[in-house]
Amino acid sequence: MKTKLLMACLAVALPLLVSSCGSADSAAADSAPSVSTPSVLVEDAWVRTTAGAKDTTMTAAFMSLTNPGGAEIKLTSATSPVAGTVQLHEMTMKDGAMVMQEKAGGIAVPAGSHAHLAPSGDHVMLMDLKQPLKPGDEVPLTLKFSDGTTHDLTLPVKNFTEEEEHYHPSETPTPAS
Repeated sequence: MKTKLLMACLAVALPLLVSSCGSADSAAADSAPSVSTPSVLVEDAWVRTTAGAKDTTMTAAFMSLTNPGGAEIKLTSATSPVAGTVQLHEMTMKDGAMVMQEKAGGIAVPAGSHAHLAPSGDHVMLMDLKQPLKPGDEVPLTLKFSDGTTHDLTLPVKNFTEEEEHYHPSETPTPAS
C-alpha cells in the first residue's frame, strides 16, 4: 500500500516539478537585470582650487567622458550645491584672444568615443561659489545627459596653476616704449 501511495504521489508531483523547473528558469530569466551598455562613463573628475586665485567666486571642473554606445550623447547641464550657477563652457578664439563662453547645445560625447573636459577646452564652470575651495575639499556635482541619465559625483579639489589666465584673467603687460 505504501508503495502504491508513493508511486501515485510521484506520478502527480513529477510532472509539476518538471514543469515548474522550466517556469522557474524562464521566470528567473525574465526577472534578471538586463545587461546594457552604460550611457556615459566619467573618469578622472576634479575641481580646480580657488586658493591663490584672484577671483575666488568661480572655478572649473574637468573630467573624461566616454560613450561606449552607438549614438552620440550630450552633456546638457550640471548642478552643484556649492555654486549659485553652473554652466558648460568652452574656450574659443575671438578677436585674437582666447575667451571663455557658455557652450551652446551642450558638450557632445561621440558614439564609441570620448570627450575630455580640460583646461583651455570644454569644462564645467562653477560660479557664484558659496565658499572658497581648497585642495582636499570635495565638491558634489550632478551631470545631466541628453539620454535622460544623470551622474551624481563627488569631485576632489586639486591645485592647478597652469593656464591661470584663462580662468582668472589678469592685465596683459604692455611692452616698454
